[in-house]
Amino acid sequence: MIMSSVQQISKMYGGNLVFENLSFEVHEGDRIGFVGRNGTGKTTVFKLIAGVEQPDTGEIHFKKGARIGYLSQIPQYEDSVTGNEVLKSAFSELLNIEVRLKELEGKMGTEQDAGKLQRLLEEYGPLQDSFTLGGGYEIESEVAKVANGLEITGLLHKPFNALSGGEQTKVCLGLILLKKPDLLLLDEPTNHLDIGAVEWLEGFLKEYSGSVIVISHDRYFLDETINKVIDLEDGEVRLYHTNYSQFVKEKEDRLLLEFQQYQEQQKKIKKMREAIKRLKEWANQATPPNADLHKRARNMERALERMEKLKRPVLDRKKMGLEFENGDRSGKLVFTMKEAGKSFNGNPLFKDASLDVHFKDRTALVGKNGTGKSTIIKMLLGEMEQDEGEVRLGSNVRTGYLSQHFTAADPNIRLIDAFRDEVTVTEGEARHILAGFLFYGAAVFRKVGQLSGGEKMRLRLAQLMHQDINFLVLDEPTNHLDIDSREVLEDALESFNGTILAVSHDRYFLNKLFEKTYWIHDRKLYFFSGNYSYAKEKLNEFTVEEEPVSRTKEATGKEKQVKREKEKPSVSLDALEEEMLVIEAEITSIDQQLSKETDLEILQKLYAEKELKERERDDKYSLLEQLL
Repeated sequence: MIMSSVQQISKMYGGNLVFENLSFEVHEGDRIGFVGRNGTGKTTVFKLIAGVEQPDTGEIHFKKGARIGYLSQIPQYEDSVTGNEVLKSAFSELLNIEVRLKELEGKMGTEQDAGKLQRLLEEYGPLQDSFTLGGGYEIESEVAKVANGLEITGLLHKPFNALSGGEQTKVCLGLILLKKPDLLLLDEPTNHLDIGAVEWLEGFLKEYSGSVIVISHDRYFLDETINKVIDLEDGEVRLYHTNYSQFVKEKEDRLLLEFQQYQEQQKKIKKMREAIKRLKEWANQATPPNADLHKRARNMERALERMEKLKRPVLDRKKMGLEFENGDRSGKLVFTMKEAGKSFNGNPLFKDASLDVHFKDRTALVGKNGTGKSTIIKMLLGEMEQDEGEVRLGSNVRTGYLSQHFTAADPNIRLIDAFRDEVTVTEGEARHILAGFLFYGAAVFRKVGQLSGGEKMRLRLAQLMHQDINFLVLDEPTNHLDIDSREVLEDALESFNGTILAVSHDRYFLNKLFEKTYWIHDRKLYFFSGNYSYAKEKLNEFTVEEEPVSRTKEATGKEKQVKREKEKPSVSLDALEEEMLVIEAEITSIDQQLSKETDLEILQKLYAEKELKERERDDKYSLLEQLL
């Protein structure tokens, strides 16, 4: 059954046509990847489907009663609203029913009149059925499941307005997932999520009962979640019934076939024009001029005019021209950490961490958000001191650093001037170089503060590629880049003649380029001689730790292999479920007391007790997930 039908929609902004006469359908259960280069109008299509904006022409229809889920901007909440309350707002109808049920329970407990009591019971029964069937008793577990999956549990008790933009986005993503709309529109959902949360989201979407359309530059994520691709290019859409990797192959094959058909048609057109020309010459050379030949030439001209001309397919789109300059080589050892440790406010981030990066290594540093990846980068760059151990660069190392948060010292500086501050070239040479990074004409005179995230990343790449460096340190280099630009970057990095150390959540990028992986887990740094997928398999199995980075004196000079089984909670599943039922009953009892109590001091004690019970319940849910 069709969930949504987009028919002949068009949209213009400021007199510029974004797309025209776009049509496609979304069916129930579809998992669609909506792809296309940056600026083609993908987000605009989402806004039109969600009703945030209206199309200039055309219509969008939905299945009757269908609910659409889309995060267009961060909602506004009062300062007192916590992250937990934002997530629970997904169940606003059930929460209203719960409030009414508690009111009725209070009245039924004091009502003496039999007639009034009967009326209260008549109202209470259907409401309780609605609450139960709607999943009212599973609200807490649903919230805990999504919060744990997106790794936002630590944000739930904080005021929503006090969270960073990225944290607010993650909470709002959780809110949309909890609402479970019939059509879920996700625009770059993996932004701000670390690898573990992205993998959880993949599993969630695979089990999701509604239809899903995803805009993403994460190729691995697309392969894991979608079964169809809608490709938006040159204002037109084309549907592919496959995942992303197969779509790339099918699109390439289609373009080659279309180019072959275009060439064949061009040959046919050329022959027809030559034949028309000869017929006219023969007709004019005859005495008197031959009317039959003129008629044949005219008929052939009409056939040529009626012929549907094929467009010349674009095989090579304009991409960034990335090529690193070759600097002098560094020494064999580029960067090393020996038994290093770092703590904040007495809490250890990691300890006994050792890491070696050698010349021409392609080394990845991975781990959950907040485990210390950026701290290690800051220690490498000399921006932060380790608490213990040794951290040092090798000889003749010239470092180039690409930050995911690139900012110019002066946001009002022109793009071309920001480039020339780092690269000593003439203005003409600068404009030529910047054109290779898709900055054309007057675009080079824009203020740096006005650039998008992707444009800032391209500017920083342009600076790096024209400097004398032999050690690239990359912090989320694929952020804000579209898929085409990511592929160009990967090709350039493959040909780079120096050493690379990268922090990234892009699993496709990690698997393609990096043969050494350091993984921060449980305050320790583990080394794996393989790419991300290999490292993840080994870490998850807890079978072999190839050269544990936490070296003891007894293991010095030796490769130590450690086998251990993944620890599981010792408590049984039945016992845990029984404990959770007891806690839920205690929370319900406290809620009942809160609904009746009027003394402020007692209310405060009850609220504090409820908060402790809720935290205890959250811990039990986390334990339950480990058992399952």
